Amino acid sequence: MTLKSINKGVHSLAGVPLTRRTALKAALGGAASTLAAPKVIASGNDKLIIGVPSSLSTPYGVADDTDHLNGTKLAVEEINAAGGVLGREIELFVPDIDKLSPESCRQAIAACIDKKVHAISNAFVFAPVPAMDESVKYKCPYLQGNTQRDATLAFKADPVKYSHVLQTDPSEVNYGWTYPLWLTKMEETGVWKPKNRKIHIVAEQVGYCQTILKAAKEAIPKYNFELAAVTDIQYPVNDWSPVIQKLKEVDAAAIMIDHWVAAEYAAFCKQFSEDPVPGSIVYLQYGPSQPEFLQLGGAATEGFCWSTVLGVYGDQTGQDFRKKYLAKYPEFTGNMGLVYTGNGYDIVQYLKRAWEATGKPEDFAANCKWIRENPYRGVCGMMDMNNEYQEALHYPDNGFGNQAAELEKGMSQLFVQVQDGEHKIIWPGEIAESKLRPSPWW
Repeated sequence: MTLKSINKGVHSLAGVPLTRRTALKAALGGAASTLAAPKVIASGNDKLIIGVPSSLSTPYGVADDTDHLNGTKLAVEEINAAGGVLGREIELFVPDIDKLSPESCRQAIAACIDKKVHAISNAFVFAPVPAMDESVKYKCPYLQGNTQRDATLAFKADPVKYSHVLQTDPSEVNYGWTYPLWLTKMEETGVWKPKNRKIHIVAEQVGYCQTILKAAKEAIPKYNFELAAVTDIQYPVNDWSPVIQKLKEVDAAAIMIDHWVAAEYAAFCKQFSEDPVPGSIVYLQYGPSQPEFLQLGGAATEGFCWSTVLGVYGDQTGQDFRKKYLAKYPEFTGNMGLVYTGNGYDIVQYLKRAWEATGKPEDFAANCKWIRENPYRGVCGMMDMNNEYQEALHYPDNGFGNQAAELEKGMSQLFVQVQDGEHKIIWPGEIAESKLRPSPWW
């Protein structure tokens, strides 16, 4: 689930403003490209190819996919520099993808199959099942951070058909299920003193956000809060004023903006900070993890909270990764993506271990079986997918199943607050970098 970056558009390439999208397309040289790693391995060895479908031309998804691809490239370069895998060099194949289009999702997977990749690493798509269905004809290891229970329910219903599809993070239902637990923990700090017991959720209409809303409705009655109102929004949101007016009318102590677009979250923060709901703790669902949130929102983002079920921990392992990543990508200093950077890196490391353990990268079934049966602790926590959903276990335990009772047995959801212009993990306490602070409008 994060500038002095290429997002700012202050650099240029051949006279063309350089943005995250143009930089990615320039680096790849087209809609579907092959990224060659350093020539450090003797020529003649067959390469191991990982397909990494990435948003290159859509107005959405570029930030997460840039992070995922950057983390992937970092891992590939490290591994190749150390001699590769079984003496073979890793290479990346990067087809363009539109995350919202089922047909595009199918086509991107089909392109990977045509390329005869040895594995697929994908951040996420909003049409996961069509992509999964396309991959069934090939069945190479397909590791992704889709965060979607609909997809893992498909595995549960037909584990033979989808045996090769492994979700490396917990599903989005955990956002809704854990939200009132987090509110309870924040109240216990004494920093946030709720003015009432009301929760107001603003929900976008994409299925991902609606699933989170449904899960929140299931969890809230288990805690000392009430769902006072739900306000619907539809992407794109050009003006947040009507939403903010509704927030002020309900005047809930806790506000959740259940959306997914970082740029629109930044716009919300700017408008909200000018006319806030006093005393309310405001949680923004996941989107602030994308680097452009801080870049576009600036000082207006201070004090807002968000979370991700997939993110780089603040422990020593996580901090070491952050240093390596920023050494390679210094343009993200002060605003590093904390989600798919680590996921892209972890997936490659996981594949390396599987290939070395089986000794047969072309034996797709053997490698999928090894991954399923051998949990791996990466920079984003423990990936243990040997369960009925074939998705990572969630921590902390919110009581709804597929949970881990201990930090090191699952993948921790990270709750974050913008503090002094930076993202700081504030809960769970075992891996927190800071504590909750009063927001400027309290």
